[in-house]
Amino acid sequence: MAQKIVCDPQDIEKNKAYAVLAYISILFLVPLLAAKDSPYARFHTNQGLVLFLLEVALNILLAIPVLGWILAPIGWIAVVVFAVMGIINAAQGECKPLPIIGEIELIR
Repeated sequence: MAQKIVCDPQDIEKNKAYAVLAYISILFLVPLLAAKDSPYARFHTNQGLVLFLLEVALNILLAIPVLGWILAPIGWIAVVVFAVMGIINAAQGECKPLPIIGEIELIR
């Protein structure tokens, strides 16, 4: 279970742009490398990494005839919704986990 991250306002303001970038597919690497000491950016980088891995899984699912063709589009809609939610949270300075996948912690 992901723990609640409490960041100081200076950290949030300084790394808000990095946190937003974390939700745009492979760009989760930017805050991972550029703001690695920021708890705020690291939280959103973890969320972005999990979202990216979901994207990869959906691409693999597309290779399965019929079932993949039905489920993958639903998954892609979820990815877009989660990305928008994450971007909004990051831009507002919040550390709220994404629904369903938000409790997965890969980066500490």
